[in-house]
Amino acid sequence: MSGVEVITFGCRLNTYESEVMRAQAEKAGLNNAVLVNTCAVTGEAVRQARQAIRRARRENPHARIIVTGCAAQVEKDSFAAMPEVDAVLGNEEKLASASYRALPDFGVSAEEKLRVNDIMSVRHTAPQMVRHIDGHVRAFIQVQNGCDHRCTFCIIPYGRGNSRSVPMGAVVDQARKLVEGGYSEIVLTGVDATSYGGDLPGGPSLGLLAKTLLKHVPDIRRLRLSSIDSIEADRHLFDLIAEEPRFMPHLHLSLQHGDDMILKRMKRRHARADALRFIEDVRRLRPDMSFGADMIAGFPTETDAMFDNAASMAREAGIAFLHVFPYSPRPGTPAARMPQLDRALVKERAARLRAVGTDLHNAHLDAMVGSEQILLVENNGLAHTENFTLVGAAGLKPRDLVPVVITGHNGKHLDMQLKAAQAA
Repeated sequence: MSGVEVITFGCRLNTYESEVMRAQAEKAGLNNAVLVNTCAVTGEAVRQARQAIRRARRENPHARIIVTGCAAQVEKDSFAAMPEVDAVLGNEEKLASASYRALPDFGVSAEEKLRVNDIMSVRHTAPQMVRHIDGHVRAFIQVQNGCDHRCTFCIIPYGRGNSRSVPMGAVVDQARKLVEGGYSEIVLTGVDATSYGGDLPGGPSLGLLAKTLLKHVPDIRRLRLSSIDSIEADRHLFDLIAEEPRFMPHLHLSLQHGDDMILKRMKRRHARADALRFIEDVRRLRPDMSFGADMIAGFPTETDAMFDNAASMAREAGIAFLHVFPYSPRPGTPAARMPQLDRALVKERAARLRAVGTDLHNAHLDAMVGSEQILLVENNGLAHTENFTLVGAAGLKPRDLVPVVITGHNGKHLDMQLKAAQAA
């Protein structure tokens, strides 16, 4: 091989950072290299990363394999011990060209492979300009990194450090350049995006940042948030939901569960009623709003009744896009020391919760049939509506915004026909 190949696992922030990594590695003159940007959110994600590293070595026997990301930050020694790996970079180091200029020689010891500093010592997040992301028609802007909360199941703060925000002016500058580059939709992303601004002068919120972006970059056609913690939603965010048509009617919520005792044992900051009230308030302001949510099945001590509360909450909330994770104990987290459920039971409950999600998604698709929608066309013959529902869009030009009528669905995505004026 030649050049730099990047293999990415995990969240949208990782996807964004992979483009920063590619640019910084190429700036440093790196060639014949595979960068593996790992995720640590579950044990399965770590296993998949190790599998990808071994496969990359088989396919590229003479390339440098450099491993980074959250799993590399929290399990640096185990990745350095892999014979396939030539270097391990921390989550901060992966974003600097100097890290790629200072890589160790081939064949060094596991200790010499390590370039991982204490992530908790990082106090600022520098703005990174990503002009495009391969395969994506929407642009991502990192506005925040790290997390100050300590949910008992989560290892991510130890991979990302404490919360730190990108100054508002830098975000506005990035958005302006991306719009000038042809992007009509922008997604604001972070590890705990709704904590945005707490470390900045004046304490601006994520909602205020979004308002400011839409005011100062009026050519933004569509603005999204990648994921939010509903308990941190502020009045500016509610203003956008109620009044701003360029703010897209889709929110992905970090719910995690629907039983109050489990939420307390997770050390979440909301109760079941808080989440349901937020969803009800948002729907009253924006009836076309769709919701996605992350939920964990099989958390330690979860009883049948507690699991039923999670499933019933997903139904009551009408979560159209339910992302279900079987609980995965992460070493070093408090939940890993709690009484664990049998793995077979965890998997069975995850499957049952996914079945609930399938029913909810089908109901959502049913409700959209006959509606008029504006699509953002992707590169793969698909598109997304404003409420982030997938639509088959073969033959349409990527990046275009196209008005259509929804005619049906196949259980996975909507079918459409062009509106009469467009078809003509």
